[in-house]
Amino acid sequence: MRINCLLFIILLISITACEQEQSVENAGLRSVSTDSLRFELPPLPTEVNLFDSLVKLEDFDLRERLDKELIVNTYYHSSTIQGIKRANRYFPKIEKILREHNLPEDFKYLCLIESGLTQAVSPSGAKGFWQFMPKTAMEYGLKVNREIDERLHIEKSTLAACEYLTDAYNIFGEWTLAAASYNMGTGGVQRELDNQLVDNYYDLYLNPETSRYVFRIMAMKIIMENQEAYGFKVAEKYDEIHTKEIKVNESIPNLMVWAKQHRTNYKMLKRLNPWILGTKLTVKNGDSLVISVLEK
Repeated sequence: MRINCLLFIILLISITACEQEQSVENAGLRSVSTDSLRFELPPLPTEVNLFDSLVKLEDFDLRERLDKELIVNTYYHSSTIQGIKRANRYFPKIEKILREHNLPEDFKYLCLIESGLTQAVSPSGAKGFWQFMPKTAMEYGLKVNREIDERLHIEKSTLAACEYLTDAYNIFGEWTLAAASYNMGTGGVQRELDNQLVDNYYDLYLNPETSRYVFRIMAMKIIMENQEAYGFKVAEKYDEIHTKEIKVNESIPNLMVWAKQHRTNYKMLKRLNPWILGTKLTVKNGDSLVISVLEK
């Protein structure tokens, strides 16, 4: 009796599966067997130019750390595709500031892994493209108060990041350690260099996050510079937004009214100026602010 019941259940499952497959075909859809899925990556490079320095991937540890980040970012499709789309809009602006301050352009990938080129907010309170904490932001000249948070100002936060990385370079004398210090602080990096009696990032044993940090940057550079090889063919990317700047010398009690007066709306004002936190702006005597609006 039990055997007959079991055979009946198996038969019922088979019929249901056939009906589901038939309904898929009738709907004009294609069922895909897992056997047809292909997971391929180009061969690992033997060396990578990062921060204007050649990194030779000779030992298994370096190769496998890079391999992990390439796999993670190649198959984390939604995040990587959005990064590719946003990079087309924001990288030119970031590259220009990096060049003007004599930093390697590869630091744009540090910005990408920090925030995905969004105004992200971390659980610890870091904000913006460059993920500054409030204290560090203010140390590097960014305003953070109830009405304004310049960590969310793309140009100003990029300038602050350039200053931080330049300070770190002046401590370590090379850019890779400066990049690592962006994650764990200059004091933390220097302490580990001294304790472990080494002089470069690739020989350091670090916490998991900082150990991955430079390899995440490296992997995103490789993928972004070889998109189709890694399976990304993104036809439509986000264009740069053309804006005009309006200098404001006095307080604005109602930004919604101000937006209408300048042929825009509050939504677009916030979209283009995420550093504005509320619905008003206080401008002290002698100060000024610059607000971006769409160029008509």
